Amino acid sequence: MRAGNAACMLRQLAHSTPSTKRMRLLILDDSPAFLEAAQAALESGGMRVVGVASTSDEALHRIDELRPDVVLVDIDLGAESGFDAARRLVEASDPPPRVILISSHAGDDFEDLIATSPAVGFVAKSALSVDAIRAVLEGAGEAA
Repeated sequence: MRAGNAACMLRQLAHSTPSTKRMRLLILDDSPAFLEAAQAALESGGMRVVGVASTSDEALHRIDELRPDVVLVDIDLGAESGFDAARRLVEASDPPPRVILISSHAGDDFEDLIATSPAVGFVAKSALSVDAIRAVLEGAGEAA
C-alpha cells in the first residue's frame, strides 16, 4: 500500500510541478530593491534564478557566464531602453535566451514596442510570478 501511495504521489507531483522550476532565469533591472524582491519571490515559487544584472552590459556578461534560458528585462532601465537591451541580448547570444519584458507600467502603454521587440511577451511587475512567466512562455509556443 505504501509503494502504491508513493507512486501516486510522485505522479501527482510530476503533473503539478511546472517545468519552469528547472528553468534558469536571469533578471535585468536597475532597481536593487526590485532585483532582491523578484529573486526572492521567484525562488520561493521554485524557479531557479541564476543571476541578476543592472545594465545590459552586465547582463551580456552574465548570459555568457550563466547561460540562462529566460531573461526578464525591465523596459525602463534608467539611462538604457529595455527594448534596446532585449535586442542586444538576443543578437549577441548563441543560443539566445527567451526574453520577457517587465515593467511597473501596463503593457498596453508599450503594446506596439513589445510586439516589434524580440521578446516572447510581457509581464507587469505587479503580476510577476512563476505562473505568469510560464503563461507567457506557453503563449509564445515555447515549452516552458
